[in-house]
Amino acid sequence: MDYIYLVFVVVLFVLAISDLIVGVSNDAVNFLNSAIGAKAAPINVIMIVASLGILVGVTFSSGMMEVARNGIFNPHMFSFAEIMIIFLAVMITDVILLDFFNSIGLPTSTTVSIVFELLGASVAIAMVKVAMSDSETAQNIGEYINSAKALAIIGGIFLSVFLSFFVGAIVQYISRLIFSFRYRQNLKWAGSIFGGIAISAIIYFIIIKGMKDATYIPSYIMEYVKMHSLIILGVTFVFFTVLLQILYLLFKTNAPRIIVIVGTFAMALAFAGNDLVNFVGVPLAGLASYQAWAASGVEASDFMMSTLTQPVQSGIFILLGSGAIMIITLWTSSKAKSVIATTVDLSRQDEGFERFSSTAFSRVLVRMSVNFNNQLSKVIPQKIRSGIESRFQLPETANDPENPAFDMIRAAVNLSVASILIAMATSFKLPLSTTYVAFMVAMGTSLADRAWGRDSAVYRITGVFTVISGWFLTAFMAFTATFLIGLFLYYTNIVGIIIMLLVAGFLIVKTHISHKKGIASKVKNEIKENQEFIDSKGEYINKCNNAVKLAIIKASKIYYVSMIGLIEEDRKQLKSIKNEVKDYNTHVKDLKDNLYQFMQNLNKLTPETGHYYVQVLDYMREMSRVLNFIVEPIYEHVSNNHKALVEAQKEELKQIIALNSEIFNQVIHMVKEMKYDEIAHIISDIEVLIRKIEGYKKAQIKRIKKREVNTRNSILYLGLMQESKNLLMFVINLIKAQRDFVIFTKDQK
Repeated sequence: MDYIYLVFVVVLFVLAISDLIVGVSNDAVNFLNSAIGAKAAPINVIMIVASLGILVGVTFSSGMMEVARNGIFNPHMFSFAEIMIIFLAVMITDVILLDFFNSIGLPTSTTVSIVFELLGASVAIAMVKVAMSDSETAQNIGEYINSAKALAIIGGIFLSVFLSFFVGAIVQYISRLIFSFRYRQNLKWAGSIFGGIAISAIIYFIIIKGMKDATYIPSYIMEYVKMHSLIILGVTFVFFTVLLQILYLLFKTNAPRIIVIVGTFAMALAFAGNDLVNFVGVPLAGLASYQAWAASGVEASDFMMSTLTQPVQSGIFILLGSGAIMIITLWTSSKAKSVIATTVDLSRQDEGFERFSSTAFSRVLVRMSVNFNNQLSKVIPQKIRSGIESRFQLPETANDPENPAFDMIRAAVNLSVASILIAMATSFKLPLSTTYVAFMVAMGTSLADRAWGRDSAVYRITGVFTVISGWFLTAFMAFTATFLIGLFLYYTNIVGIIIMLLVAGFLIVKTHISHKKGIASKVKNEIKENQEFIDSKGEYINKCNNAVKLAIIKASKIYYVSMIGLIEEDRKQLKSIKNEVKDYNTHVKDLKDNLYQFMQNLNKLTPETGHYYVQVLDYMREMSRVLNFIVEPIYEHVSNNHKALVEAQKEELKQIIALNSEIFNQVIHMVKEMKYDEIAHIISDIEVLIRKIEGYKKAQIKRIKKREVNTRNSILYLGLMQESKNLLMFVINLIKAQRDFVIFTKDQK
């Protein structure tokens, strides 16, 4: 059965490939969000720069591999057989956990997940060993865990949350005071110095500090760098400051843009150097364990893994192969777009659609901040306040939808500060969370840049705490899941491993399919809608027309399916349409949230027709609410197994459904063709149907008097009749508003 452990090693590397894919999908936000958010370069250029950074960075990560070998547990306390169970439990859990967070579009920490997974699995096996021992008690479990190192790693990770936020906020505040939002006019005297400091700091911490772990750098070069690091830093600063100044004088080069490009390379390099251990560290440790055991000739259960306490240098080809997988994933992953969108939305400068809603905690925090700011304003002299305010004055084009989410200054600070913090941790072999650092630096700079205004702060704060709570959830889920899986694998061995691999594969495929249908398409639509540039009246008319047409089609489908579901008591169908109502409500709400930007551009072309568009959105919003009032009571009625409708009610509903579908089809055709001369005929048909509905309400009252129906039936049926009437009334108002918008926009000069 010795061959089975070789199979385990192969499984570890297969899982490592999966882990690299799901891990990069989550961590791409760390080095892409600033460049993408600031539109520093075409997307392909940004991706090429990030890919080069990853390729170089993976060769710097060799020294980090010992974290997976002995950073969390004491390997000499475990046998080879037990170590393999720990590693398998860790890799299976890691793939499932990271894929889950990718699917819901939230960034999480691959470092936290791997640390707590190693901790959970090792504690599980340690508890089994103690329980089976005659001489050991629960107090001996601590001997199996490298508690000092584990606490230092965990403490460093969570300290990075607060440190990154405050350092990012302070550096951004100072940078904004220097450059203001009209930073281009200050580039001629401060841009080159700013760039020299940022780029030289990045090179110092990324290249110089990381160089000592690269296996292909001769030792004498590393020794020279170590001896003359301050001189190299000074020369680098002078060189880049002079170079940037010359480039500005000759070509008016934007120094912050160069910093963002260099910073993207640096962040990708730091990510690969710091986080590669999270994906391949465990399989490499498993391979080293197998090689040591195979050479020993000792039984797997008797061979203690003291060899893992020795340092190891990973092969350059394994590192480059890992980098290649990371780069391919970076270019092809749709889930990465979901995670990037979350961070960019929370840090963008302008207002608009907010991904998160407010909470009581965020409202209290904003209220306290406003009060504190008011008190502080009383202490600071007026001249100083006015000077500060002038530096934070947004340009007139700040809310143009073609603008990036934030400017180059903030993007440069994001990347410079984050890459320096991460590289410092890498140089000390501490697996600092790149996700935590990158995200919290971005949030700190957003706060300092006043991106969290009074109209958006409560939503942004809720979003930040949602992400942070997800990080703590990552730690809890990683420890608990790996603890349980470790126990399961220990007692079931090969059978349990096969079962867990099948479960992991099933969950990944399932989340991939649901993500492709849901979040990925939603983010794609949001990005497309936010980036869409409209420069003619015809395009505004078409956009509004398409929105109305989609609203009518959705409303028609939801109404039809919900009523048929009630008649046939089809709970599954009703549950499906209930989710469609939620999506419909979200879509209409998004249109309302983006109203400000839409109106700003519309007013440039047709300043007198904007109020018609507002009416269109208002009636669409009312229709979405009516549909919700129809579907919810129906679903609750059927789900609770209440009495079915009587035959007379079913026949009445079928007649309403048929007439309603006919009217909606006429409306869809009219909106599509923009032939509004038919509107009088449609309104006449709607009025006929409304009178019929009133007649059915009277018929229901007669059934109540005759005791043919009960209370629940009556409340449901009368409510549906009223909401059906309301829906038709809002349809009339909607098509009238749409007609006015189209006609007056065309005629506007």
